[in-house]
Amino acid sequence: MQVISQIVAGQNLMDERGLDAADFALVAYGGAGPLHAVTVARELGIALGLANAYLKRCVKKGLIKVSQVPPNRYAYYLTPSGFAEKSRLTAQYFSDSFQFFRRARHQCGDLFAACARNGWRRVVLAGTGDLGEIATLCARDFDVAVLGFVDGGFAGGAEEQAQAESDARFAGLPVVADPRAFADADAAIVTDLADPQGTFDALCTVFRPERVLAPPFLRVTAGGAPGGIEGGRA
Repeated sequence: MQVISQIVAGQNLMDERGLDAADFALVAYGGAGPLHAVTVARELGIALGLANAYLKRCVKKGLIKVSQVPPNRYAYYLTPSGFAEKSRLTAQYFSDSFQFFRRARHQCGDLFAACARNGWRRVVLAGTGDLGEIATLCARDFDVAVLGFVDGGFAGGAEEQAQAESDARFAGLPVVADPRAFADADAAIVTDLADPQGTFDALCTVFRPERVLAPPFLRVTAGGAPGGIEGGRA
């Protein structure tokens, strides 16, 4: 089942990105990896050679989940219906991941464009994670500077929190728990996927509400109206 899932997922990934599998190489490692790799490479038309980098990159980006399969699920995967279900779920996982990336990149780009248009050059992001990382990539295309991240996931007393903040970095940028540390920023963008509304509201107590923005798909509200670019009327 794992071999079939890898083949389906790999082909879907190539198709989504408009790539030709024949241009890539595949290297197998660990356990029965070499046995599986022959089948995967043959079906996808990938040369044996670069699986380590390919798999590590996919795992790091969340495109491949590494986990122990329960014995009862493994037995189910060996059935025709199990094959079909696992293949469908894997393909859907890849499709959803790419859709999220495209939507997030497009909407973050719109927000940074609005910031640049309004002369808001110094921007802070609120919320580390996938969306925050995508936002830092988008920012490079605009005349803005991302100062760092606000993320309230710190624990302990004032001294412990200060030490944690001094050491914390995400996507190469500093991370603090208190948004007041970036009070001199021109604007703030919500990139928190866990509690975007709470983060939006907290930012509005530090920054002017019209300068607190959020991607529309987060569905935050400002003054009873949907957030997003409209949240700050940028």
